[in-house]
This record gives sequence, structure tokens and C-alpha cells, in this order.
Amino acid sequence: MSDSVIREGVRALRHGGPGVAMELVSRAYYTYGRHTDGDDVLERDWDILVILDACRADLMAAVEDSYEWFEREGTIDAAGATSSEWLTETFGDAPAEALDEIGYVTGNPYSAEYVDHDAFAFVDEVWEYGWDDDLGTVPARPITDRAITAARERDAERLVVHYMQPHFPSVPRGEGDGIALERFGHESLSVWEELRYGWRDPDDVWDAYVENLDYVLNEVRLLTENVDAEQVAITADHGNALGERHLYGHAAGISTPELREVPWCVTTAADTGEHEPTTGRATDGDDESDVTARLEALGYR
Repeated sequence: MSDSVIREGVRALRHGGPGVAMELVSRAYYTYGRHTDGDDVLERDWDILVILDACRADLMAAVEDSYEWFEREGTIDAAGATSSEWLTETFGDAPAEALDEIGYVTGNPYSAEYVDHDAFAFVDEVWEYGWDDDLGTVPARPITDRAITAARERDAERLVVHYMQPHFPSVPRGEGDGIALERFGHESLSVWEELRYGWRDPDDVWDAYVENLDYVLNEVRLLTENVDAEQVAITADHGNALGERHLYGHAAGISTPELREVPWCVTTAADTGEHEPTTGRATDGDDESDVTARLEALGYR
């Protein structure tokens, strides 16, 4: 059983939320009994691969009718139940010639630990300089800006663009779920713990989840209007559990449809030249404590 599962189990017991015993049993069962390999996205056809962090399949299905610029082809099995698992399974054993042609623009701090920068055409860790302490995450616009800049100025054959939404905190809500770096460890519990203990309405959590997806999809649309790509695919690294099977959030090693079934959508892109990116790359990286703090803000530590 992973350390994250153990830590969350201890915390759950300490707070005494309802169904704690059932959740621990469910985590153990789905960790050991239901693990399946995921689909290899690198083997699929795309020029730009957009990763929407923590976007479960039915979340995309709930909003697809509002968007005519992409088509939802169906679902795939994610390579992991967390970002770290997805990065390891997707890039860790990939052929050198496959990674050498890929540029990776990411808002996910796990790239510091689970991505071999030298293996890629380039890696742009936007979370190093695009983090918003008030939101407790990387908003979508810096990712969009850096991806547009990369597509226009870099020569990678393929581009992976990793947005942090719809992963909580929900940016449109603007408060409550995110915390500043210097206050980590002294703030409220995560949205999943609040949901687990009955302190937050499930419908409100789902609505915030949907709003966060709408927010990032508008940014993806801006991206597709300002880059050239014949094939753009939109998918996710993992999903989230909202109480199904007594599970909440996402933890390593767990295999359920809520965590492993993610959307696969397709579209095209053409650069109109109308958007001029304003997000520039910082020259100074963050130290290890900053990386850890930002992972904690996203509920990973």
C-alpha cells in the first residue's frame, strides 16, 4: 500500500469521519485487486496532446454539448491514478526517440521529480514561475501562453501541454480551496476531506469541478486558435473519486473507473496570430521546499 494511502487513512481516523473503515477497506481492495495497465498515449496520433489534470470521463461528458470546437471520441484508461503514476508510466520507459521529439509545457510540480528533462526536446516547468499563492495552483493562462510560445518558437515535433485544471482548487471560485505557500500545514482540510466528513455538499463540489473544467476548456480554445496543429488530442492523467466505492480524491495504485477512465477528445488548431503571450519564463527555479509546498497545496503530500 502506498505511503499516500496510509497517510490519508491515519488522517481520516484522526478526524473520525463517517465511513472511515469502509474507505480503508475499499482502498485496500481496489489497490491490490483491480490494477490494470493504462493506454499508451504516446502511441496515439496527435501533434499536440493537452492534459487536463484530474478530468474524469463523465465530467467531460457533462459539458461537451456546450462546446462545438472539439469532438469527444470516447474514453481511454489512464496510465495511473495520480500525476506521479501517469508521468512514470507514460514517460519513464518510453523510447528515447519518442521523447526526443516531444516538448513538455507543464503546470504540475511533479515534473521536478518524475520527468527526465534531458530526454525531451525541452521541458518548460511553468509552475516554477506561474504559481498563484492566492489560488493555490497554477492558473491556466500562463500554461496557454507558454504553449503558444513553444509552438511558435520551438522546433519540437510534438507538444504536450499539461494544465492543472480541473484539478482542485477551482479557479472560478477563487477562494477556500487554495492556500499560500507560507501557510501550508495551518489551513483547512482539502476539498476531498471536507466531502468525506460531510462538511461540504456533494452537489457543490461537482458544480465547482464543472466550473473549473469550463474555465480551462476556454483556455484550450484560445490555445487552438493560436497554434498550428493538424491533430490536437485532449485527455487527462487521472480522474477523481467523489465518494463512489467509499473513495475520495485520487491516491496512487487505486484502479476504479472514477480514477482511471478519462476522456479522449480531438480537434484541430490554426494560428490566427490574434493572441500575443505575456507570460515569460523565469530564470530562477524553486528549491525543494517550494516544490513540496506546491504539491501539498494540490493535495499530493
